[in-house]
Amino acid sequence: AINKMDTTKWSEDRFKEIVKEVSNFIKKVGFNPKTVAFVPISGFNGDNMIDSSPNCPWYKGWEKETKESGKTTGKTLLEAIDSIERPERPSSKPLRLPLQDVYK
Repeated sequence: AINKMDTTKWSEDRFKEIVKEVSNFIKKVGFNPKTVAFVPISGFNGDNMIDSSPNCPWYKGWEKETKESGKTTGKTLLEAIDSIERPERPSSKPLRLPLQDVYK
């Protein structure tokens, strides 16, 4: 989510600039930016969080690549969160729990 878009008057140029910078960073740390959904939001006003906002008519929605269904699309932050794939858990292996301290 790219927050506080209301402070930039919902500037499309600023949104694209942030997407480019974050995508470059994501690539540097070893992730694929095509698997990330970028959503312009205003947390204070609730724009694009649950429902689409009329404040950014230029925003057509996000699209990201997924392992399960190929591509997923949406418009809101809630849809982006719902599209996060759960990691596979090795349920056939023994359960391991980390210990922090031992009390006697």
